[in-house]
Amino acid sequence: MKASFRRYRMSFRHPFAGRPRDHRVALLNPRSVAGQVFLLQVVIVLLLVAAAVTMELLQGAYDALRQGRRVSVVAAQAFANAPGVVQALRSRNPTAVLQPSAEAARKRAGVDFMVVVNTRGIRYTHPYPQYIGKKFRGDYRSSLQGRTIVEQGGGTPLPAGRGTVVQAVVPVTDDRGVVIGAVCAGLTVKNVVREWTPQLPIILGSGAAALALAAGGTALVSRRLRRQTRGLDPAEMTRMYEHHDAVLHAVREGVLIIDADGRLVLANDEASRLLGLPADAEWRYVRELGLPEQMSRLLVSGETVTDEVQPAGDRLLAVNKRPTFLNGVQGSSVVTLRDTTELAAVSGRAEVARERLNLLYEAGIRIGTTLDVVREAQELAQVAVPLFADIVTVDLLDAVMRGEEPTAERQRRLQRAAMAGELSVLCPAGEPITFSSSAPQARALEQGYGVLAADLRQARGWQEQDPDRVRRALEQGVHSLVTVPLQARGVPLGVASFYRVGETPAFEHEDLLVAEELAARAGVAVDNARRFTRERTMAVTLQRSLLPRGQPEQDALEVAWRYLPAEAGVGGDWFDLIPLPGARVALAMGDVVGHGLHAAVTMGRLRTAAHNFAALDLPVDEVLAHLDELVARMDSEESTDEIAEGHRGAEVTGATCLYAIYDPVAGVCAIGRAGHPGPAVVYPDGAVTCPDVPASPPLGLGGHPFETVELRLPEGSRLVLYTDGLVEDRTRDLDSRLDELRRTLERTDGHTPEETCQAVIDAIVPAHPADDIALLVARTRLLPRSRVAEWDVPVDASAVGSVRARCAEKLSEWGLEETAFTTELIVSELVTNAIRYGSPPVGVRLLYGRHLTCEVSDRSSTSPRLRRAATMDEGGRGLFLVAQFAQRWGTRYTSAGKVIWAEQDLGDGAPAVRGGTPADVLLEQFDDAAH
Repeated sequence: MKASFRRYRMSFRHPFAGRPRDHRVALLNPRSVAGQVFLLQVVIVLLLVAAAVTMELLQGAYDALRQGRRVSVVAAQAFANAPGVVQALRSRNPTAVLQPSAEAARKRAGVDFMVVVNTRGIRYTHPYPQYIGKKFRGDYRSSLQGRTIVEQGGGTPLPAGRGTVVQAVVPVTDDRGVVIGAVCAGLTVKNVVREWTPQLPIILGSGAAALALAAGGTALVSRRLRRQTRGLDPAEMTRMYEHHDAVLHAVREGVLIIDADGRLVLANDEASRLLGLPADAEWRYVRELGLPEQMSRLLVSGETVTDEVQPAGDRLLAVNKRPTFLNGVQGSSVVTLRDTTELAAVSGRAEVARERLNLLYEAGIRIGTTLDVVREAQELAQVAVPLFADIVTVDLLDAVMRGEEPTAERQRRLQRAAMAGELSVLCPAGEPITFSSSAPQARALEQGYGVLAADLRQARGWQEQDPDRVRRALEQGVHSLVTVPLQARGVPLGVASFYRVGETPAFEHEDLLVAEELAARAGVAVDNARRFTRERTMAVTLQRSLLPRGQPEQDALEVAWRYLPAEAGVGGDWFDLIPLPGARVALAMGDVVGHGLHAAVTMGRLRTAAHNFAALDLPVDEVLAHLDELVARMDSEESTDEIAEGHRGAEVTGATCLYAIYDPVAGVCAIGRAGHPGPAVVYPDGAVTCPDVPASPPLGLGGHPFETVELRLPEGSRLVLYTDGLVEDRTRDLDSRLDELRRTLERTDGHTPEETCQAVIDAIVPAHPADDIALLVARTRLLPRSRVAEWDVPVDASAVGSVRARCAEKLSEWGLEETAFTTELIVSELVTNAIRYGSPPVGVRLLYGRHLTCEVSDRSSTSPRLRRAATMDEGGRGLFLVAQFAQRWGTRYTSAGKVIWAEQDLGDGAPAVRGGTPADVLLEQFDDAAH
């Protein structure tokens, strides 16, 4: 039926297809019925309005002329009967008497002229004096007979202008009734029209309004007609109704139209055949047609029906009913009937198939949205309930729950990962599960395909699993089970069990196929989550093993740190705290681009390299330069390997780093950064600043110098280092995040580094960080000046003794008499080498902290070399002795030369001498190396 009506609509589309949708254009179309009626009505309205306006104009002109005549007669009569006019006419000079009064009367009366003439027609007055005494042009003779004359004509020029005038001539009589003259008063036609002109806009406006109203009404009527006729011309309407009748009775669907009173308005041939209607069925009430009661009630009801199946004799009819509305009020109803007797059986199976397809579609959308093993199991259970089963349990192998690779042993321990539905007798989620070898779940795991138990009352293997629990489950209505293994790459991961309870139909073989499809989708998702969990666990373990596990012993800084891995995967954030000679401490913090094992391994290599470069006691810029070369070399090596393996285009290592060296003696911190966020400093008074540390390019670009800056930090200042994961957020601006960090640090006045770390983490770190976060807070300390001793040494070998004496005095002052011998020996050897082989000036410094450090400086850049002297050699044993008596020793280069330092451990107050007593060590120097 729908296809037939579609063809019907297409066949009639040509009469008005492509017509403009503008209503004005449609109304003016002379081909359509509406257009013809509209044009005819518009012509009639125009003629009527034009006639009315013309009549109004003529009537207005006539009224204005009549008013002008009346005014002229009144003005002339008033002056003719005025006192003194008769005497003035009989006076010797009538003009001298009458001219002023005539002009005054003219102005008062509002006429254009007032002329007095004698019986011969000679003017005594005129608005223009030059016309006085001349012959009057007008019918004054009739007034000599005592009559009043009103006439139109032309005359002399007047103040109002030349033109046709309307004038009245009135006789002037004396006491005996004898006419002795005449008075003529009048108006120019122009002034008469001016009196009528104010009415002209009203007349024209009324005409325009009438025309607009009439045209609007005509347009509305024509528009209504156009809607009714669809803009068709008479021929098209005739053809449309012919085709309508042909199509209506040719379609293979029954069509009925029933009005609001329940009468059958129209029925096509197919409807008459399907319902067995009589020939005179139209315009009869539906309840009188002998239809089944249920069908009659459905047809006359006002409800909407969609594909409702109703019996009609030996047929099953699919009924569709839609009400029609006119001006918001329900009118008739349109009913279509389709014979579905042969499709009844097929439709049930199609509905079941549609539900199963919807279930698989939902599974494709909702399963696999996360990388969490338990969450994936929960998604499978939630998708299947209640669309497929009433209760679902998902049990996974313990190895899968831990992210490990599952093994193939026969006896497997499982854990209930998820459960959906309500059944108290089943084990809840989180409980360990062990299935017997005869249970359907164990068979599914062993065989690798699903097991159907349509009737659990007959399933012995399931009942033997836990008889008491099974009995209670059967009492609660559990009656059917489908269990399928969860697999990926042919390896079992667990098992999913689907139960039906109560009056829900038992599972069939087709349901087993659906369950296997669900399990296949869930198995891939669970395996992906397991592999992600395994890789993330390995990366986190590797990351934490490569980061500092404890704080090294040092006196310069009080340090606390935090490291938070990202949820999406471990990244390459790292930090380090490295003690340096001279009581100094190096701080390092970096970030490697990317996530996962590659980033963690690269981070470990960079941290190890930074540790080694720091051990060489290099300046900040040189350490960053060496790290830059290392990253560039790593990129080159990885690119070469990838090209050799055919993996061109893999990611290249990128890294940032901040490196700082803090000297507690001077209270100065030298900082440099390569693409890394700058530090923040919290001063003892609570003020927070972000020092302007020059930004150098990230590591690995090569060829760029690294700039450093020195900050003088008062004791108690807190230096805050962090990675970009702390301040970068896709939803917020970087400046706003930095402002939030600054405000948080301002609220930590008086906090320890540990408390400061926790306050920053609580205030700034999101609940689900998308990137790794490393945070380090170091509070500065100063080495007291009382524990620092410095001397300048003259370039003279005899000065060595005085230096030893000063060292002994200072050690006695510090209470370190037990180290005096070793310290004097170390100072003596180092100073002697500096005087002999170095360049002046030479200086000595003793630092008393956790260790006792002796430093000898000179301006030479030549580094001493440790060697073993032969028996007959006179020298070469000094540095060997220093290496034996000191815990550590080395050389540090400065901008002014070098510093040779030796460090002694003060843990037990005694010198750390390796290889025996001091005397034994000295005697060993004179043994022949060959022996």
